[in-house]
Amino acid sequence: MTAIGIIGSAGRMGQALAAAVPDLGATLAGGIDASGDPATLAHDADVLIDFSAPSALERNLAVARLTGTPILIGTTGLSPTHHALVDAAAQEIAVLQTGNVSLGVTLLAKLVREAAARLGPDWDIEIVEMHHRHKVDAPSGTALLLGEAAAAGRGAPLAELRVSDRAGLVGARSEGTIGFASLRGGSVAGDHLVVFAGEGERIELGHRAENRAIFARGAITAALWLAGKPAGRYAMEEVVGV
Repeated sequence: MTAIGIIGSAGRMGQALAAAVPDLGATLAGGIDASGDPATLAHDADVLIDFSAPSALERNLAVARLTGTPILIGTTGLSPTHHALVDAAAQEIAVLQTGNVSLGVTLLAKLVREAAARLGPDWDIEIVEMHHRHKVDAPSGTALLLGEAAAAGRGAPLAELRVSDRAGLVGARSEGTIGFASLRGGSVAGDHLVVFAGEGERIELGHRAENRAIFARGAITAALWLAGKPAGRYAMEEVVGV
């Protein structure tokens, strides 16, 4: 059976991953946190799953490259510098980096991209997300993933269309932009809604995570798919086949 190593094992997601590993026909190679030794874990694992912190990504990628271990990165809040590190690592090992490991969200992103491509710029796009009070980044990685899908459908980089904060803005909404709203409170595992608003009608595409188990199952499914793959940067769409 495929041995999975968990980086960030003491966190909420790390604990959910450890609990789900046996149910999906894999074995647990072990888990570490900030004080752990990633080199030993990478040596013992067939594939790594990283849900730690952006500050640890460079170290984790370096160890994975050294041992030749495929790695799935589910850490959110990554910067362009982090993505450049992922691109460099993908030259030597199999890497799957995603803002959301849910199989349902992966399909949702596909639908969002298609809707954005078929609807004109007169259809306004707004992305609303809500998470538990402890989440540290906003907008969420999933919201940005959905924003990237919408922007791709419109044939433009998200950086050119994104509006994350309207506080203090005056005047009408700029045509073609993609708005984001982030809500935080309680124990919400993750709600995402993409609204396409036209004149006199509205389309809403959404996903609600009822618990973290869906993310754990999605991450392990993707890790099992990634194990044994040649070097390259992979995406959840390839895991799902969409």
